Amino acid sequence: MDKKKSQTLAFTVFRILGGLVVGILIWILGFIIYNGIGVINWEFLTSAPADGMISGGIFPAIAGTFYLIVGSSVFAFPVGIMSGIFINEYAGNGMIVKFIRIMTNNLGSIPSIVFGLFGMALFVNAFGFGDSILAGSLTLGLLSLPLIIRTTEEALKAVPDAYRTGSLALGASKLQTIRRVILPMAFPNIITGMILSIGRVSGETAPILFTVAAYFLPKLPSGIFDQVMALPYHLYVIATSGTDLEASRPVAYGTALVLIFIVLIINILATSLRKYFGGKVKTN
Repeated sequence: MDKKKSQTLAFTVFRILGGLVVGILIWILGFIIYNGIGVINWEFLTSAPADGMISGGIFPAIAGTFYLIVGSSVFAFPVGIMSGIFINEYAGNGMIVKFIRIMTNNLGSIPSIVFGLFGMALFVNAFGFGDSILAGSLTLGLLSLPLIIRTTEEALKAVPDAYRTGSLALGASKLQTIRRVILPMAFPNIITGMILSIGRVSGETAPILFTVAAYFLPKLPSGIFDQVMALPYHLYVIATSGTDLEASRPVAYGTALVLIFIVLIINILATSLRKYFGGKVKTN
């Protein structure tokens, strides 16, 4: 088989696999939309659960998910980005840095339930935060930290060294070079890690099960030491252990659809920010 035929065959296989992936995604989304769109209305989005969670709405769970996303991001984004900057720009390539990279990769592959148990032992029990937004946010922040560190490091590596050398040659300090030259160029790619981490945090159930999630709490929290309902755990509850599984099934599909929609909105906003900052970098 000549080179041209091999290339054509390879592209055909890739197109088939790509179409298969897209088809599966469309089928899943279509299934959830078909089964869940019937319960989506203003009352469903703005009221609390009622009648054993087989009626009413999911507003406390939506608000709780938002609190956890914001809380984990406040912790994970600065720590992850600064850690990535330190590893790539200051630490060099010694054995310690290689060990840190290996440990970061290992942390990224640890099952989320392990983070949940760790968060319960450390934040809930040892630090005395109890089942609270603070404990859940810190646990979810730890869960997303390896992803943010690695994507930040790779984004910084993608910036050519010529920009660093040129900035230093013009008299800028290393810190000024990183802050005014390297970070603006790498930021569009850093946002990718932030998008992925938000997507993972918003859909996790095991970590919040041990640290923050309430089975039924039809009111909003008054502080960071309160429990909250969250969409992933609420979906799990009404799909597996509700008072009437058949009656609550449409509510489960509606909850899943809302969760997917929230993640989609976050991704669209983050992608828009990435294009905006990427355009600014090209302009400058």
